[in-house]
Amino acid sequence: MAIETGELAPPVQGTANEPYPAPSGAPERTRRVRWGYAAGSLVTGTFNTLPGLLLLPYLTDTLGVGAALAGLIVLLPKVWSAVLNPLAGRYTDRTTGRWGARRPYVLFGGLAVAFFLAVTFAGFAGGTAGVWLTAAGFLLTATAFGFFQVPYAAIPADITHRTEDRIRLVGGRVAVIGLAALVAGAVGPAVVEAAGGGIAGHRWAGLFGAAVVIVGALAAFLGTAGARSRQVLASEPSLRRQLAVARANGPFRVLFACAVVQTLATGCFLAGAPYFARHVIGDPTATGVAVAAYVAPNLLAVGLWSKLAARLGNRAGYTIANLLFLAGCLTLLAAPALPVALALLLWGVAGAGHAGQLLCAYAMLPEYTARDTARTGRQQAGVFSGVFATGEVLGLALGSFAYGLVLQLFGYVSSDTGHAAAQSAGAELGVLLGVTVLPALATVGLLVLHLRGHTEATPGAPRRSR
Repeated sequence: MAIETGELAPPVQGTANEPYPAPSGAPERTRRVRWGYAAGSLVTGTFNTLPGLLLLPYLTDTLGVGAALAGLIVLLPKVWSAVLNPLAGRYTDRTTGRWGARRPYVLFGGLAVAFFLAVTFAGFAGGTAGVWLTAAGFLLTATAFGFFQVPYAAIPADITHRTEDRIRLVGGRVAVIGLAALVAGAVGPAVVEAAGGGIAGHRWAGLFGAAVVIVGALAAFLGTAGARSRQVLASEPSLRRQLAVARANGPFRVLFACAVVQTLATGCFLAGAPYFARHVIGDPTATGVAVAAYVAPNLLAVGLWSKLAARLGNRAGYTIANLLFLAGCLTLLAAPALPVALALLLWGVAGAGHAGQLLCAYAMLPEYTARDTARTGRQQAGVFSGVFATGEVLGLALGSFAYGLVLQLFGYVSSDTGHAAAQSAGAELGVLLGVTVLPALATVGLLVLHLRGHTEATPGAPRRSR
């Protein structure tokens, strides 16, 4: 692998909708690439779900960290990763070698995520030292994830040339994110409980997550080996120039803002699931079921969302998905008065909206990247995906942090026993509001950004995503 810093190959000419030559190869190769690429979302889904679900309660109920400080520990590594992501994108845009521009990062970044995820929950020490080691482990995990996720997200723009192909490729990605989140969300808490909870239980959960990540990284690396990528194009000569290009692209700028707010709402849901199960519906073992209800629609509804996006356009599909997610959040306010099964079903309503949010947003990203490349003749896929990944990472981190702040404001009591302390009625109300009103407010803001932002997009931007 070599990193070049000068001009690369001349740009490939094409139209805004078909900027690159069509991929060639046998149908079985196409299927292998599609499934191989989708399998990489085992890394994404596990990284987003397992720490998002377990890290905050691990800090508050096992290591005895205050809720606000615990939220900060979750937030800061992801802020660092967000700063790093555009730089990772620039490196991949300017990388050449026999494995291509993206695949080496997908492999080694994924393996590093696995190692440091296991370290995060290893519990090598107790007390203050244990808190610092956990924070350092998560910082390194987030760093490694940036070098995996950014090139991984850039691959569709490299190997597709039609909107239908992009939707098909990201449809598999969204489905496997759901599968990974389902496995991590259901099995992770079960592993913690089966191993006795506390530090020992979380250590085994970390090892389990690491194993899933390794499978995803290897599958993505090997599966995409058969993909025919476009020529390597010249990129902007500096990171500052590349970021300026992304900032000047009106539709992409709106998409980035939406990614931040969308994932903030998701971060609230993931962080709040263990607290909701224990303190709202009174069944700690229901954590996995709640997460499963939220992410299962990624598997079950992705085909419907794909058809809807292809028929109405990605932006219209995105609006509908946000409205469905909002409905799920607001109706979940009634959870304390509902049977457990119905409360969990409402998590599924929000999850169905979440599946549509992911598919439409992920389909818009390579579309805008391809249009920009066709217009400028410059390779920006890595930087565009890096900035987009920054939005996702920031949103998830802010969601966990905001949820921790809500718990702190409503008087949540931390514990260092490995088991949650009894909570006041006010603290239990905070638990509920954090997974209902907080993501609902974020989604209202998201709808305003999405609808107004695209209306005011820069001249020459695509008027419709089809």
